[in-house]
Amino acid sequence: MGNGGDSKLDRALERATARASELVRGGAALLLEFGESPEADGRIRSAAGFRDAEAAQDAAELLWEPAQRAIALGQTSSSAAQPARQPWQAGDFHLHPLLHDGRAHGVLCVLAPATVMGAQRDALEDLATHVALLLDHARLGRECEDLLVRASDRAADQERSSEEALELSEALFAQDIELLQKDEKIVMIERLKDDFIEKMSCELRTPLSGIIERIIGVLANENENLTSSAKESLRGALDEGTRFLRTLQNILDLWKIRQGELPIQVEPVNVAELLAEALFSVQATIDSHALAISKQLPENLPPVGTDLGKLGQILYLVLDNATKFTPSGSVEIRIDLDDHPADPQLRCEIEDSGVGICTDDQAFVFDEFFQVDGGASRKCAGAGLGLALARDLVTLLGGEVWIRSDAGHGTTLGFRIPVQVDARP
Repeated sequence: MGNGGDSKLDRALERATARASELVRGGAALLLEFGESPEADGRIRSAAGFRDAEAAQDAAELLWEPAQRAIALGQTSSSAAQPARQPWQAGDFHLHPLLHDGRAHGVLCVLAPATVMGAQRDALEDLATHVALLLDHARLGRECEDLLVRASDRAADQERSSEEALELSEALFAQDIELLQKDEKIVMIERLKDDFIEKMSCELRTPLSGIIERIIGVLANENENLTSSAKESLRGALDEGTRFLRTLQNILDLWKIRQGELPIQVEPVNVAELLAEALFSVQATIDSHALAISKQLPENLPPVGTDLGKLGQILYLVLDNATKFTPSGSVEIRIDLDDHPADPQLRCEIEDSGVGICTDDQAFVFDEFFQVDGGASRKCAGAGLGLALARDLVTLLGGEVWIRSDAGHGTTLGFRIPVQVDARP
């Protein structure tokens, strides 16, 4: 097949490994390819979700023996991760043998931070089947080439080798058809997903915005003519509509980030004013919980160059989370600027005295739709998207997030992002 074929196969395997990492939402995936036997030789064919190549190599060494056992068993198996020394070790390993027509090609190793079940598990199994077919297709191609070369070198065996090459070519053609069908299915699924997101944006967000505007108009223009119960009902409808619109916007923003369709626009940002706007957006929760808010910002904090909209959204999301899960007490906001010329960074920490998060749940708080089990959290409205979106926005800006918490003793959630600092007045 030559270098062109190998490059095409490498790209297909990289896409499949990245898809496996996406399916487990924040996990990692590693494709281990074996030689003629698992004991003979092997290599990392592709990896996704790891910090760097060294982390992927560490994972491969850890998984080598479990992967050999998975191939010997001939079925998907799980391996509990050891106490996490690295971020990619926080979860369970799911080892999918890559088998096609009784031949083992390797193992797709998936590190899932949460339980894999239902459609998610079926999708991983389908993906492993697809990868096994890709590798077997490449093997058949290599064997076909070898036979054709031998046929040209050995005239006496030409007829026999040609027949074998013909049989292999027919098998290759059959696999080409199967791969084409699978690729068409994947493209169709992606197209349906894109169409759904686009329709959800047009069919839900636009009319919902109109409803909210009309409610605001009635409250503003007919306030004196409304009864107290009517005002209360309209305000309740406004709150629910606004919450629904915000959840919808969070879903759309998450999708745009994953599709690489949320551009960054850098401009001078007054961080103190942006924080004041974010606090104003959560003022209703602050008042209802009677929270004490304190701020620590450097004096004469200069404007910083970053994306104003995204930083404002991050501040709102983390403040909304902190105030929502603090029934009473305080929320402290600490912001500082490390204006080192080589790498200026804006750092922010939000510390609350709320319900806190147990150690087992902290690894999952940035996952989409994850909500901590417990009475306090169930009383709070939300779809579990806020911190996932905040994490993705921080990552999009080139930063990082962290969390410290003890159940019942509050939570500190922080982030830092690179910024531009203009020394001119």
